[in-house]
Amino acid sequence: MFDKSLAKEIIDEAVKTGGDFADLFVEEKRTTGIGCEAGKIEKVYSGFESGAGIRVISGEVTAYAYTNDLSREGLLNAAGMVSQAVQGKKKDVSLDLRSVKPAVDLWVEQRPDEVSTERKVEAVEAADRAARRVNDGSIRQVIVGYGDVVQKVFMANSEGECVEDERVRTRLVVQAVAARGPVLQTGIEAVGSTCGFEIFKDYPPEEVAAVAAKRAVEMLGAKPAPAGRMPVVLSGEAGGTMVHEACGHGLEADLVQKGLSVYAGKKGQEVASREITVVDDAAMLKKYGSYRFDDEGVPARKVALIEHGVLVDYLYDRLTAKKDGIISNGHGRRESYQHKPLPRMGNTYIAPGKNSPDEIIKEVKNGLLVKKMGGGQVNTATGDFVFDVAEGYLVEDGEVGPMVRGATLTGNGPQVLCQVQMVGNDLGFTIGTCGKDGQGVPVSDGQPTMLVGELVVGGTSHPKPTGRIRRI
Repeated sequence: MFDKSLAKEIIDEAVKTGGDFADLFVEEKRTTGIGCEAGKIEKVYSGFESGAGIRVISGEVTAYAYTNDLSREGLLNAAGMVSQAVQGKKKDVSLDLRSVKPAVDLWVEQRPDEVSTERKVEAVEAADRAARRVNDGSIRQVIVGYGDVVQKVFMANSEGECVEDERVRTRLVVQAVAARGPVLQTGIEAVGSTCGFEIFKDYPPEEVAAVAAKRAVEMLGAKPAPAGRMPVVLSGEAGGTMVHEACGHGLEADLVQKGLSVYAGKKGQEVASREITVVDDAAMLKKYGSYRFDDEGVPARKVALIEHGVLVDYLYDRLTAKKDGIISNGHGRRESYQHKPLPRMGNTYIAPGKNSPDEIIKEVKNGLLVKKMGGGQVNTATGDFVFDVAEGYLVEDGEVGPMVRGATLTGNGPQVLCQVQMVGNDLGFTIGTCGKDGQGVPVSDGQPTMLVGELVVGGTSHPKPTGRIRRI
């Protein structure tokens, strides 16, 4: 993909006036997107983007330049700009640019760039038809979005490391709106993976669409959610929205070092229930947030962040790892060559426990079961959050009761983790694009079924008495 001898020349230029570390990130990316709305294909687009980013780190100073001019002159000019920005003692470097081997192989069976646009459109249209067939005409609107990315990257640095990699991701999102009288409800279902068009073997587009549409229709008959403090069961099907937003961002090392995380200065301390182990494993096979190397050329690996309630590690890129005097654990990620890498999550999840989901539900006298999380917001400095519940049910005397709508969850991430009383032996994931500092990267979030002793549930009906945990 890229000439190693030119990479050596560029890095040498970048550090010629000083600098402790320099790296080069070269990217070629092909994207395809298809959108369907109102039963019609509204857009089909494809694009190609290429460019390079060059960074020099000198002490606490970072200089970064990017360009879409991949000629020798264009790259050397960018390297000279970052070199001038970090004036210091001249540094001599001798580079062999040895190739770094991945710790895991993420193979693709059917490359999306080798699949015709017609076949991709057929998959989108099949999803649209399947959603509209659900129920008795209650579906008023269906929006289907398909996307795939084939990204080739080349990374080299002043420590002599060199990485070439190809990343493939494919996703499908279906949103259905159902109406009955004045009531409108929305159902969303999304699937995505570091794989190609073979994703539809495991997740046929018709089945994905049916799940979204049925959720919207079922919500039409849901009763208003109660409000008050009560036990909450977070189903494994709900995915890891809670752990990602209320916990994961606070474990990113840059926020910790800036004092913007509730977990700052707490390594080695108990920060959660002993039932809780939090992991980020970017080396998992076929998850949407998986990768072989991060965007600084560091091999992906499994990183334990919280072990049985004790904070043991943070998510590091090279810069934050250097500040703490350690080696990066492979979480330096960037949206594209136009962005500097930052500590970011990959596949973040709470490890499974020993209880079955049924056992957990039977412990609840009066409470709420959350089977699908919606949107929300969190303050990483405090851990305070508010989340919408996209699909929820009352739990009464240890049994799942009627569906409810309009529920929200309010609480504090670290406090919630301390209030987890039971952890299930299942594990479910959701996908998303995580935003931070204007950059978006693909992630997966997961959790098993969990029982939280008490959460503030916002609803639209009169509150019941405070929920109780029923112990046998």
